[in-house]
Amino acid sequence: MTTTDRELEELRQQAQILQQINESVISMDLAGFITGWNTSAERLFGYSAEEAIGRNVLFLYADENEEDTSFEDVFLDRGGREMEVRRRKKNGEVFWASLQLSLLKDETGQPNGLIGFLSDITERRNSAEQLRLHARIFEQSEEAILITDAQERIIAVNPAFTRITGYSAEEAIGATPRKFRSGRHDAAFFEKMWASLRESGYWQGEIWDRRKDGEIYPKWLSIGSVPDATGEVTHYFSIFSDITDRKRAEGRINHLAYFDALTGLANRVQFNRLAEQALSESKRKGGFGALLFIDLNRFKPINDTLGHTVGDKVLQETANRFRACLRGADVVCRLGGDEFAVGLFEIASREHAANVAQKLLAAMDDPILVGGRELKLGAAIGISVYPEDGLDTETLLRQADIAMYRAKQTGPDGFAFFSEDMNQRAIDRLNLEADLRRAIERDELMLYYQPKVRISDGVIIGAEALVRWRHPERGLVPPGEFVPVAEESGLIVHISNWVLEAACRQIRLWTDADFPTMHIAVNLSARDFSADLPTRVQQLLTRHGIAAEWLELEITEGMLMHHTDTVIAMMDEITGLGVALSLDDFGTGYSSLSYLKRFPINTLKIDRSFVVGIPDDVNDCAIAGAIVGMSKQLKHKVIAEGVESAEQLAFLKSLGCDEIQGYLFSPPVPAEKFAAMVHEGKRLVA
Repeated sequence: MTTTDRELEELRQQAQILQQINESVISMDLAGFITGWNTSAERLFGYSAEEAIGRNVLFLYADENEEDTSFEDVFLDRGGREMEVRRRKKNGEVFWASLQLSLLKDETGQPNGLIGFLSDITERRNSAEQLRLHARIFEQSEEAILITDAQERIIAVNPAFTRITGYSAEEAIGATPRKFRSGRHDAAFFEKMWASLRESGYWQGEIWDRRKDGEIYPKWLSIGSVPDATGEVTHYFSIFSDITDRKRAEGRINHLAYFDALTGLANRVQFNRLAEQALSESKRKGGFGALLFIDLNRFKPINDTLGHTVGDKVLQETANRFRACLRGADVVCRLGGDEFAVGLFEIASREHAANVAQKLLAAMDDPILVGGRELKLGAAIGISVYPEDGLDTETLLRQADIAMYRAKQTGPDGFAFFSEDMNQRAIDRLNLEADLRRAIERDELMLYYQPKVRISDGVIIGAEALVRWRHPERGLVPPGEFVPVAEESGLIVHISNWVLEAACRQIRLWTDADFPTMHIAVNLSARDFSADLPTRVQQLLTRHGIAAEWLELEITEGMLMHHTDTVIAMMDEITGLGVALSLDDFGTGYSSLSYLKRFPINTLKIDRSFVVGIPDDVNDCAIAGAIVGMSKQLKHKVIAEGVESAEQLAFLKSLGCDEIQGYLFSPPVPAEKFAAMVHEGKRLVA
């Protein structure tokens, strides 16, 4: 191998090493034009090597007037000292970086370039800034704070620490946080925690510790490291809050929201959630499934004659018998009263569903013994099949319900499959989709506004904008008919865009007419919740020249459960514009309090399914109370939708609910009628 070949091989090896190291490496000539760009730099900045090489390094600077003395340090042979600088990524994001420059020399020793090593230190700086902020409010903080040295020995605690743990400052100082461990977490848990601290200088999560009196309790803990000027860690800080009440509230809400208190079975909300997940999986795999709708025969006279206590025991025993007939993959729920549903999601044929139905009927053959009485019941079962009879839980349950009534007509106890008019319904659905497509083009859609009313004084403080479709032949088409079609066909994206545009246009008209400022809420679909949403909202506000405080966007819990960090960043952008965010249908998803506190939400909306039973249904009352309590902990406003009676209003008012909307005050109305209500000063009489 010649000398030139060896030199080339060495250069190739060096290039390989630079590509593989974790730090971003950028080489440049003496004028600052980039000559080298490794894969870590591509990941950090978002620019490919082809995009970066040949450009001056100044295009990465976040601050145009940045005073950069690192070049001077290198040329004066002081060594490339480490600097903390702000840089800008391709997507516009500004971040803090640690930068160290070194001089490159040719074979004669003459400088011919520079090489820079960068790493993202944004999280480390944020942690340090947070520590300095906490130090200023150390004594007044409601959250416990403790500070340790580099060896983890506690050097300071605040009064909240003593209140939560029971340990005085004198008892804690000099010890290590190991003193408070509960024993619930293994070594791997703490190893992972420390790995995160070493890597990023920060860790946050839920952890169980032990108080001085021996009680084990949950807390939400944040730990950060504090480096000195050289980067050496000198201290650690911990900030935590006791989340015992929070965990209890979460447990109560989860149980009440998803399970029937009497039988322990899943309730309708949980059944719908599990069924939708299973149907989605079946759709992906091309699988087969069935839903069974069960109505007990002869239950009503037993309940009316012998009383609710006996009726409750009958329902409990029925639930146990149904459970025993099913596999682990199947789901059984109590829909309400004497109605049950079963989901069979991993079956090979209709015959399997028929076999299960026969087993369920056979389970009711033996009388139920209650208080020395033998009570004979039966059941009628309707069966709908996926995908033949429908693609969603609501449709399949409806078809199974229809089939159940057919089973009742053929005999007191039996089952029937839904099978009637399938072709006609498919044709009707296709016609509806075609009409809906034309409706968007022909401007047949319109917005109605359902007032939102403040309970304390009865004043209208806003409205929810709801889309309506006036069909040229059918008249007003219910949203329940065309919205599912829009979602399945993808038209929901166009409709949502139209709704946002129309709402902003109406806000501008009201603004020009000196209308009092209020929130106009628009529902977002899951498809609307994309990365470009903040930009679209900003463009709408600018195009229509309206104040952001007028607009409120309603989202659902399901939108928050995936790509959480991205969602939070997007929500922060939207609220940064001044637009409010509310969580719609709250209680029907699966958010925890500790999870929800991460999101910049202004208002929680109690779903109408939890309002309908108030004040008679104990479960609905308990859920509503728990949600209002949670909202107060989160310092959110809370609004109840679907309020239709004075009794419901009185109960919600007693809970401390802030606002309501529903037919008790007004149905959704055209813009003109809503404006007239506001101008006339219409008020809710509580």
